[in-house]
Amino acid sequence: MRTTQQFSITLPNEMANVVKAKVQAGEYATESEVIRDGLRALMARDKAVENWLQAQVGTAYDALKADPSRAVNVTQVRARLAAEHAKR
Repeated sequence: MRTTQQFSITLPNEMANVVKAKVQAGEYATESEVIRDGLRALMARDKAVENWLQAQVGTAYDALKADPSRAVNVTQVRARLAAEHAKR
């Protein structure tokens, strides 16, 4: 059983030129390796976002739902941001 699948893809010229340049520079042996590495980076980013959503956003949401008094309104957020900006 094959562990790979062949795809035919169309890229904008700018992206195609980047792929070709990576191979020509010797960073990768083939165009397929460039695409695979790009997909691995995309998968890692997606996983990092998912982890962040679960660990921080979900936790913050649960805490706010349990204690709505912790919420801040837009005016408070703007004031905090302005104070932080003024420090710099």
